[in-house]
Amino acid sequence: MPPSPASAPPRGWRAFAQRLLAELALSLRALWPAALSIDAREKWRACIGAGLGILVAALGAAAFAPAGVGGAPNALAAALVAPLGASAVLVFAVPASPLAQPWSVLAGNNLSALVGVACATWVPQPALAAALAVALAIALMMALRCLHPPGGASALLMVLTGSHDVAVALPPIVLDSALIVLAGLVYNNLTRRRWPHVHHTAAVEPGGARFTRGDLDAALAHYNQVLDISREDLQDLLQHAEAAAYRRTMGELRCADVMTPDPVVARADMPLRQAWALMRKHRVKALPVVDQQQHLLGIVTVADFMRQVDMDVHEGVSYRLRALLRHARSRTPMAVHTVGEIMTRQVRVASNDRLLIDLVPVFSDGGHRHIPIIDTQRRLVGIVTQSDLIKAMYAAVRA
Repeated sequence: MPPSPASAPPRGWRAFAQRLLAELALSLRALWPAALSIDAREKWRACIGAGLGILVAALGAAAFAPAGVGGAPNALAAALVAPLGASAVLVFAVPASPLAQPWSVLAGNNLSALVGVACATWVPQPALAAALAVALAIALMMALRCLHPPGGASALLMVLTGSHDVAVALPPIVLDSALIVLAGLVYNNLTRRRWPHVHHTAAVEPGGARFTRGDLDAALAHYNQVLDISREDLQDLLQHAEAAAYRRTMGELRCADVMTPDPVVARADMPLRQAWALMRKHRVKALPVVDQQQHLLGIVTVADFMRQVDMDVHEGVSYRLRALLRHARSRTPMAVHTVGEIMTRQVRVASNDRLLIDLVPVFSDGGHRHIPIIDTQRRLVGIVTQSDLIKAMYAAVRA
C-alpha cells in the first residue's frame, strides 16, 4: 500500500534538504586545506630534522637539569618546555619563514617568557594574567621583529605554572631555544636549506619582471596582514611564476606557429630589377633564394642591394640604386646582372619545429632580421622576421 500523503514529506522539502546537504558538503570540502607543494623528500627532511632537533634539545637540557627540580618527576620534564615542539616545526619544516629565524626563536621564546613571568607575578587574576601575557608578548615580538608563534605559548606557560622566579623559570627556555637553534643551523645547512634564511637585496630592479619592488610594497601595504613568507621570497616566487607563465605561452611556440608560410622567393638567375620589383610589390626587405626543389641557396636583402652602391657618399643613394638596376639590364660585361651575384650565401636557418624562444638570441645578438624556416627535407617552408618575433612576444606577455 502506498504511503498516505500525510506520511510522506512534501517534494519541496526534499529538494530543499538536498540542496542544503549539498551546500553543507561543499562548505566542508572548502575547509579541507590544499595539498602542500613539496615532495616526499622534503617532507621526510622536515620530520627527521624536527625529531633530531628535539632529541638534541632533550639530551642537552636534561644533562643540565637535576631530577626533581621544580617538583617535576624527572629531569627531562623539568628541562624541556612544551613550546619547543612548535619551534621545531617552524625551524625544520618552514626554515624560510621569517617566524622561524634564529632571532625569532631566541628572542621570541625568551622575551615572551619574561612577559609571562611578569604577568604571573603582578596580575593576581589568572585568566586576566594569561590573556595579558599572550597579548603583551605578541606586541613585544612585533616591536622587536622577533614574532615567533611558540613565544605566545611560552608566555602562557609561565602563567599556567605560576612562575614568579625568573632565575628558575627562564634558564630551561633559554637553553632549549639555544639547542634547537644550534640543531637547526647544522641540520638545515647540511640538507641544503640555507638557515638563517637571509636575503641580500639587489641594488637594481629585477630584469624582465612586469612589477617593481615599489609595486610589491604597495600590494603588501594594501594586504596589511602578516605573511609567513619574507618579502624577498615572495618577490622570487612571483618572478618564477611569471617566468613559468612566459614559458607556458612563449616557450611552447614553434617557428611554424608564427612564420610567414610560402614566402616570396627569388631564383639565383633572376634579374636584379625583377627581384627589386618583387620586394617593393610585396613590401618585404628580403627574398630567400631557392632552386627548383625549393632548397635554400641564399638570401638577398635590401642591404645586399645597398652594398652595390657607394655608401660612403650619402647623397644620391636612390639615384645610384636606380642606376644599378638600369645597369643590370644592360649588356655591359662588368655589370652585376642577377640575384645570385649579390645574394648572401651563408644563411642562418631554423627548422619549423624549433622553439621560437631559441631564435631570440639569434635576432638580438646575431644581428639577423630574417630567418628562413626549412622542413625535414631542408626545403623552404616559411620565414620568421623580427616583426613576427615581436608580435609573438607581445601576445605572450598579454596572455
